[in-house]
Amino acid sequence: MSDSIPKIKHDPFAALRIKEFLFFLTTRFFLTLAIQMQSVIIGWQIYQHTKDVLALGLIGLAEAIPFIIVSLVSGHVADSFNRKHIIILFTSLLIICTSTLLYFSSDSSTIIQTYGITPIFIVIGGIGVIRGFLAASFPSFMAQIIPRALYTNSSTWNSTIWHVASVIGPAAGGFICAISFTVAYEVNIVLIVISVLSFLFIASKPLPKKEKKETLKESLSAGIKFVFGHQLILGALTLDLFAVLFGGAVAMLPAYADKILHVGSVELGFLRAVPALGAVIMALIIIYKPPTKNAGRNLFLSVGAFGVATILFGISTNFYLSLFFLFLTGAFDNVSVVIRHTILQLSTPDSMRGRVSAVNSIFIGSSNEIGAFESGVAASAMGLKASVAFGGIMTILIVAVTAKIAPKLRKLNLDHVK
Repeated sequence: MSDSIPKIKHDPFAALRIKEFLFFLTTRFFLTLAIQMQSVIIGWQIYQHTKDVLALGLIGLAEAIPFIIVSLVSGHVADSFNRKHIIILFTSLLIICTSTLLYFSSDSSTIIQTYGITPIFIVIGGIGVIRGFLAASFPSFMAQIIPRALYTNSSTWNSTIWHVASVIGPAAGGFICAISFTVAYEVNIVLIVISVLSFLFIASKPLPKKEKKETLKESLSAGIKFVFGHQLILGALTLDLFAVLFGGAVAMLPAYADKILHVGSVELGFLRAVPALGAVIMALIIIYKPPTKNAGRNLFLSVGAFGVATILFGISTNFYLSLFFLFLTGAFDNVSVVIRHTILQLSTPDSMRGRVSAVNSIFIGSSNEIGAFESGVAASAMGLKASVAFGGIMTILIVAVTAKIAPKLRKLNLDHVK
C-alpha cells in the first residue's frame, strides 16, 4: 500500500499573521475610507451647485486625465525609488488637496461664490496626479511584504479591507454632508493623517535589482510591452476595463437618488456604500473558498453577473430594490478583482511591479473616472435609467467577445500557476 500524501490545510488568515501587512491594511483602510468619503462629498457638493448630471461625469474626467498622464511615469518612479517614501509623500499631498477643498467650503471663503465649481475641478485634477503615483506604488510595495505563496490570500484581504472602508466611507460621507461640507472635509483630513502615521510603522524595502540600466523611454516601454505581450494579464485587464467603463452606475448616484428614487444625501451614502458591502460579504466567502480553481470561468461568470445586476438596478425605481441590485454588483465585482490581482501578482517580475501596476491602473483605475464621464454623457443623451441599463448590456456583450478571443484566460486555473 502506498503512503498517502497529507493535504495541506488552507489557512484563511495566513497573510494576517505578518505584522507589517497588518499596518499596510490599516493604512489602506483609513486612506480608502477618506477617499470614499471624499468622493461622496465632492459629488454631492457639485450636484447641489449645478443640478447637472454631466457635471457629475466631468468629475471623473477631471481626475482621469491627469491620472493617465502621470501613470506611466509613476510606474517608472515606483520601480526606481523607495516605494515607502513615494507613498508617504503623495499621501501627504492628498492632505494638502483636501485642506484646500475644506477652505473652499468654509464660511469665510468666497471662492465658490465667485468662481463657481471650477476651483474644485482644479483640485480634483491634483488628486488625479496623486492617485496615479499611489496606484503604482501601493501594489508594488505590498508584494514586497508578502511571500509569493500568500499572494491570493493577501489580495483577498486587501480587497476586503478596501471594500469594508468603501461601505463605511460613503455612508459616513452622506451623513456628515447633512451636517456641513466643512465638517465632512475636516473628518476627511483626520483619516488621511491616521493612514500616514500607520504607514510609518512599516520598514522600507530595498528595490529589486534591475538586470540592466534603462533609460526613461526604455523603462516606460518595457512595462507596456510586458502587459501587451502577456495574454492572461492583457485579457483580464481588458475585460475589467470595458466592464467598468460601461457598467459603472456609481457616478450617477447623486442624480439617481434625487430624480429617480427621490431621496437625500443620507440615502445617497447608503447607495454608494452597498456595493462595497456586497463585496465584503463575497470576500468572506472567498477567504475560505478562493476562486482560483477554474479562475477563468469564474472571472467571466462574475463580470457577466455584474452586468445583469447593473441592468436590474437601471430599471428599478424602488430604493430598497436598488440597494439590493447594487449589493449584487459589488459582490460579483469582487470575484473579478481578486482573480485579476492574483494574476498580476503571480505573473509580474519584482523589478517591473511598479510599471505593470501603473499600466493596470490606467486600464482599471482611470476607467472608473472615464466611465463616470461616459455615464454622464449617456445620461444626458438617453436619460438616467436607459443609460445605466445600456451600460449593463454592453458589459455582457464585452464578456461574450472577450471569452471568444481570449481562450487562455477562459481556461485559466490559478491553482496550477506557480
